[in-house]
Amino acid sequence: MSQIDWEAISAIAQIIGSIAVVFSVLYLAVQVHGSTRIAKVAAQDSAAASLRDITRPLAENAELARIWRIGLENLQSLDAEEQARFFHLSYQFLKAFETIHFHHVHALMDEQVWQGWCGLLQHYVAAPGIDHYWKLRHDLFSKRFQQFVSSLEAPTDRRTVANLLGRERGGAG
Repeated sequence: MSQIDWEAISAIAQIIGSIAVVFSVLYLAVQVHGSTRIAKVAAQDSAAASLRDITRPLAENAELARIWRIGLENLQSLDAEEQARFFHLSYQFLKAFETIHFHHVHALMDEQVWQGWCGLLQHYVAAPGIDHYWKLRHDLFSKRFQQFVSSLEAPTDRRTVANLLGRERGGAG
């Protein structure tokens, strides 16, 4: 009968266990990477959906679109009720961007996608109507978002839906 070398068997078992641990860690890394990718895609989709939810009524309701367009450039030409509606829209619009910024800060947004959102926000926060709203109600937003917005430089050629074609006049319907 052959004698069993328990030390050799123990060494082989430890090697097999170590290899299994390495494969488990590699598998886990692949799963985490996949989950991170899924989270980024979900965050980007959520960002687009939140802004779509705000802009959809503007596309579907001519009166609301008029208030938004005029309010961006010439808030004082709106009556008090229209200004209130503009402020509600501004709040929702900026809250959507605050969420987008949150996703960016937590690395859940592709940098190129973020740059596009950031560029759009720069144009809108520089619009006189949103600038006025921001000065009055910036405290409704996180300190981090407030700091980010205050760090934005106004674009040299500001374009919003109110002046996108460059032919509109503030307050004109």
